[in-house]
Amino acid sequence: MSKQPIRAYSGIQPSGAPHLGNDLGAIRNYVALQENYESIYCIVDYHALTSVHDGEKLRRQTREMAAALIALGLDPNKCTLFVQSHRPEVQELAWILMTVTPVSWVERTPTYKEKKLQQADDINHGLLTYPILQAADILLPKASVVPVGKDQAAHLELSREIARSFNNKFGDTFPEPEAVFTTSPVVLGTDGEKKMSKSLGNTIDILGDPAVITKQVMGSVTDTKRPLKSDPGHPEACNVCQLHKLVSANYEELWQNERAALTGCADMKRLLAERLIAHYAPARERYNELLALPHEIDNILGDGAARLLPIVTETMREVKEKVGLA
Repeated sequence: MSKQPIRAYSGIQPSGAPHLGNDLGAIRNYVALQENYESIYCIVDYHALTSVHDGEKLRRQTREMAAALIALGLDPNKCTLFVQSHRPEVQELAWILMTVTPVSWVERTPTYKEKKLQQADDINHGLLTYPILQAADILLPKASVVPVGKDQAAHLELSREIARSFNNKFGDTFPEPEAVFTTSPVVLGTDGEKKMSKSLGNTIDILGDPAVITKQVMGSVTDTKRPLKSDPGHPEACNVCQLHKLVSANYEELWQNERAALTGCADMKRLLAERLIAHYAPARERYNELLALPHEIDNILGDGAARLLPIVTETMREVKEKVGLA
């Protein structure tokens, strides 16, 4: 196998504007990696079809996600940003990878089990084969570095296994991608119990109206072992304090004030809301500017897909030749 450039790849669902968990758990990593790697980021609309069955909604949310990624720091001059369906070669590769992937491998993935519970009335075949399409996303540009959240670690390991399976059958073709986690790979939602997720309604919508951010933060679960403000706090067990640790440079001082009962849970929530609103104000402004110029978003995404064409064409030429389709 010829020496490949070090490429970073990650895909994100077009779920509209991202929330705090998306930024802390993934997008900040995207922005950092674009400085040091040949970075490719994909808005995975094919994947979204497993749960979104409204064409207008999918188109709108795809543009919103693209605008948000750019507003939060992705630079189209430093990375490649595109929409999954704009490079349909990924579907062709996914089918070929299905033929080297045992059914038992995809049946064991945690996300498949979770999705069966979350959308019990819509357990479509795409939910089962989702991880193979995800492997095709990563392997098509021969990415070797993948920024992911801890919840996607099992899927990435499956991508490594699929790459290994193909290589064993047809000769060295794909690198086995390595995970790169952020310093906050799992961000709990406002319920303080589960991962921040739109489907669970426990998000903080960082690019939303400040009043919305304030309402979401003020509704967050805090220190359940502290019934009175005069009681000492337990910042290690308080999710709002944990979020301060991720976004406040002076979090240790804030934590100490909680332990000494100098501040209360409501104080911590108000301060968190103020800091989030202030920190994301420039991104919020840029996001709204981009949404007002949909043609600019479309041009950036179109340029990204075109930039990838030589890379994916060469991958598919090699794959087809090895499996006997060319």
